[in-house]
Amino acid sequence: MRKIIHNLRRQPEEVRRHILHLFILIVTIIMVTLWIFSLGKNLANPDIQVKIKQDLKPFSILKDNIVDGYKSTIDPNTSVVQ
Repeated sequence: MRKIIHNLRRQPEEVRRHILHLFILIVTIIMVTLWIFSLGKNLANPDIQVKIKQDLKPFSILKDNIVDGYKSTIDPNTSVVQ
């Protein structure tokens, strides 16, 4: 390992940057792969699916309200209740 580090220190800065970018890319790919694998495993759990549906319920209500509000602005026959 020390030989590798000493070899890297002797390289020009541009080469060291390329090595750094390659290293970061490889680590990112490994992390994303592990995240996707664990995410797929967690989402397959039936208890998690029920919790996700409960968590998303307020967003579906919000979406319905937004759609109804948009439709009421388009329809000229709709009167505003005061």
